[in-house]
Amino acid sequence: LKSLAEQALSAGSVTESSVSEQGIGLIGGYGVLEGDVTRSGYKTEAHIPPLLGVAPLGPVPLSKDQQFQYSMLEAACQHLPHPSDSERLRPYLPRNPCNTPPHYPQVPPPGNDTIEFFNRLSTETLFFVFYYMEGTKAQYLAAKALKKQSWRFHTKYMMWFQRYEEPKVINDEYEQGTYIYFDYEKWGQRKKEGFTFEYRFLEDRDLN
Repeated sequence: LKSLAEQALSAGSVTESSVSEQGIGLIGGYGVLEGDVTRSGYKTEAHIPPLLGVAPLGPVPLSKDQQFQYSMLEAACQHLPHPSDSERLRPYLPRNPCNTPPHYPQVPPPGNDTIEFFNRLSTETLFFVFYYMEGTKAQYLAAKALKKQSWRFHTKYMMWFQRYEEPKVINDEYEQGTYIYFDYEKWGQRKKEGFTFEYRFLEDRDLN
């Protein structure tokens, strides 16, 4: 502590002459203001550098375990739970209700919000749900079902791709070959030969 006090004293360039000229006193090696003098002549306020006030022995580097805990805490703060996560699913409400014949289904089929139900849907139906029901649980389940059919989402073109055959070139950055992709603008599957699929555009989050 004595060496730290001497460093603080030299850093502040406080000398005896400056003390007498500027009316600054010293307590324990730190400067004090003249206006804080009591009747007994002692100073009542000390100005300590903030770093010495928090860590008198100087900054201490974090251990690997502490750095890992801080990184995990920061990552968790990026995905905080939402109050709606604990709410029960609301019953289905049609956007445009209309009168239908009695023989037409009046309520959604049971289990329509499960992955088993979406696995039974056609591929085109899954594409429709994915592109036209954005931000819903149905879009999530449709994407999960498409991935189970070996479709992969391209984040640059916003389209789903599937290998038509084994790629001719595969390395750590991309693969190249013939692919089938779903064109949502013309609404149909197309074939693309010699396409380079860069892995940095591959949406590879685990949807389990």
